[in-house]
Amino acid sequence: MKVLELVAETTAYGWSPEELHFQHPYLSLGQIHSALAYYWDHAQQLNEELKHDLREVEKLRQASSPSTLVTRLKAQGLL
Repeated sequence: MKVLELVAETTAYGWSPEELHFQHPYLSLGQIHSALAYYWDHAQQLNEELKHDLREVEKLRQASSPSTLVTRLKAQGLL
């Protein structure tokens, strides 16, 4: 599991280290605290990496055609 994945869950869901441990029992609470500490020590670099990853995902999303499900939902006026 990547440090940024834990940070994303903390940001998106407001999860505490204890909740992260509940959601990911294969990680020790110490590992989770260490990962979050690493993030805060390297936040600028990791945030740039995250922005880069998000730009790449957006490029891939724009390059792909909509799924059959999305097309059907749009045709029905549900999207």
